[in-house]
Amino acid sequence: MVALTRDAPIEERAPEVIRRLEAAYPDARVALNFSNPLECLVATILSAQCTDEKVNEVTATLFMKYRTAQDYLAVPEDELRTDIKPTGFFNQKAASIRAACQRIVEVYDGEVPRTMDELLTLRGVARKTANIVLGNSFGIVEGIAVDTHVKRLANRIGFSNESDPAKIERDLMRLIPREKWFSFTYVLIDHGRAICQAKKPRCTECPIEPLCPSSQA
Repeated sequence: MVALTRDAPIEERAPEVIRRLEAAYPDARVALNFSNPLECLVATILSAQCTDEKVNEVTATLFMKYRTAQDYLAVPEDELRTDIKPTGFFNQKAASIRAACQRIVEVYDGEVPRTMDELLTLRGVARKTANIVLGNSFGIVEGIAVDTHVKRLANRIGFSNESDPAKIERDLMRLIPREKWFSFTYVLIDHGRAICQAKKPRCTECPIEPLCPSSQA
């Protein structure tokens, strides 16, 4: 059998790339802290352009104050802005959270909906957020959450040449077995944080370096 190289077609490389990364990050899971679907939704909205560590710091007290969708509507928006300010872009995030909660209250009886189509009607929710909420809160897997790490790695390892998250997701869903869609999102995220970093990837330490077309080793 001819050994795989980084020049092999992606369809041939993908299974081995997946195997090696799964072996490297066997405990990969979502890094955000939450205990119910609403907390998952809010934490994911807050995580945009913010580290999960900072979000977890904020939500440690936020989720004690805001326990229901109605709670986010009961306070002045300025108060919510202040409560989430450390996560950045707090004006936009506060508006998104309140609008999403208003629809949850008015249309979904105060409960976070559990389908992709319904989640996408909430302000601040695109497919990435919807995939995270569905998978982590309801055990429903309809796709792959494409955050900044997943986008970067998909491009670097040749799983996708696209820049649009929806198109990247389609490429990943084609290459990754469906039963791995949920878990492999977090494998890629962990690898992006630990090794395949944005500014200076640590290629000499990478378990998939021999299979990566972007290797700088």
